[in-house]
Amino acid sequence: MAMRYMVMHKVDANMEAGGKPSKELIQKMGQLVGRTLKSGVFKDGAGLHRSASRARITFEGGKHAVERGPYEGRNELLASFAMITTSGIEHAIELAIELSKAAGNAEIEVGPVVEGWDLNGSPRPADAPWRFLLLVKADAGFEAGAKQSASVRALFDRWKKGGILIADATLLPSNKGARLKTSGTKHQWIDGPFAESKELVAGYAVLELPSLDEVKQFTEEYAEILGETQIDVREVDV
Repeated sequence: MAMRYMVMHKVDANMEAGGKPSKELIQKMGQLVGRTLKSGVFKDGAGLHRSASRARITFEGGKHAVERGPYEGRNELLASFAMITTSGIEHAIELAIELSKAAGNAEIEVGPVVEGWDLNGSPRPADAPWRFLLLVKADAGFEAGAKQSASVRALFDRWKKGGILIADATLLPSNKGARLKTSGTKHQWIDGPFAESKELVAGYAVLELPSLDEVKQFTEEYAEILGETQIDVREVDV
């Protein structure tokens, strides 16, 4: 029986400095995604812009606060995510606060999705929709096995009917995951649970494969394209 996994690579210094991925990287990543799409393995995926374009929603002193980027990673261990389409970052922040309330005042990061025109240097089409990822951070309750609240599901159902929600997924606790760290030619796998994850998420892919071992094989190929990086593999709650 096939299971779903979320494979997340992390931000590096070049990305945070505003550097673009090389044409070779884009070509190789496109070939990998194309091959896995054709085989039915690749189900979803997206990249994020650097933290300077993001916002972080926290709950402090009885109210929600908005921290604008750039910023360094803090609690980057994810519980779930939602991809939405909005009129811009301000509306996305409003929606993130709404989601945070539904999720018990969870911390949420708001990040604009990298589009095709961002990669090839073309101007943004005037009528192009804005897409954002809302990354909901894990807490102790989630890591202990707490399930997504009914209020979150009801909110997502309303967003879907309103044309706001494009996709969403809830992850299982990190004890079901694994982490790949690469340095030069050295690859090191670390099994969950993870006490923390401080590296910001740069992008993700959702895969459907029979086992974690097969996802690890994909992740090794993914890492070869990206170069020195850290990649988290988490099982999706289906």
